[in-house]
Amino acid sequence: MDQHRHQHQDREELPVAFDRTGRAGTPLASRLRRRQFVVGLAALSAPVLGRAWGAVAAQDDEGQPIVSTEVGDVPTSGGVRPGPVGEPAPSVRRRGVEPVAIQVPVIGLDAQTEVKEIVDGVMQDPSGPFVVSWYRETANLGDTVKGNTVMAGHVDYWNVGPAVFYEIDALSEGDEIIVIGEDGTPFTYEFQWIETYPLEELTPEVIEEIVGPNEDQVLTLITCGGVFDTVSGEYLSRTVVRALLVDPV
Repeated sequence: MDQHRHQHQDREELPVAFDRTGRAGTPLASRLRRRQFVVGLAALSAPVLGRAWGAVAAQDDEGQPIVSTEVGDVPTSGGVRPGPVGEPAPSVRRRGVEPVAIQVPVIGLDAQTEVKEIVDGVMQDPSGPFVVSWYRETANLGDTVKGNTVMAGHVDYWNVGPAVFYEIDALSEGDEIIVIGEDGTPFTYEFQWIETYPLEELTPEVIEEIVGPNEDQVLTLITCGGVFDTVSGEYLSRTVVRALLVDPV
């Protein structure tokens, strides 16, 4: 999967930017600002995510479109209006189960997950260096309709150093990622690809491909990547890992 990796050959052209290991003479602990983790920052606009996830809203639990079955009678008063009458509404429930932990054996990762939200189109930051955030607007584990379970974690952290996703770019073909559901069920995914996107390449179309619904049951992991700009106090790229569910429950 090497063809999916961006080669950051321009690092030496940015005298105030450092790579994630703190080379160029600046150790991690001396960085003055906490790493900003927002995928594409304001580039993750609410309209983009609204289109992505709104497309699956008008479906039933089996993924079938909700279709009217009959037309109501003309009312005798203004209190009710005639119109399509559908089947009785099913009880509201989420498909699948929420994740509570994630394991990546090949890099020794074993972490708890937390629930975060996408607010005004922007993904909330993970709350700490060693926790992985799952975004409730994306797919639950086992959700065959939305399909794409999206998580994020820090690559490193102010005054801490390497964080939960520090070695995520070491994954390669065949590596397993195991996510544990709240009911104790393990969901095993197999690494597919890794890509690092400069912030300027995170167009609405690219963002929708990364975090939007997927016809397969996939896991998407996101972290900061590329070089760290000491002027802006943030990384200049985002690294994305995609994995495919290999043992559907």
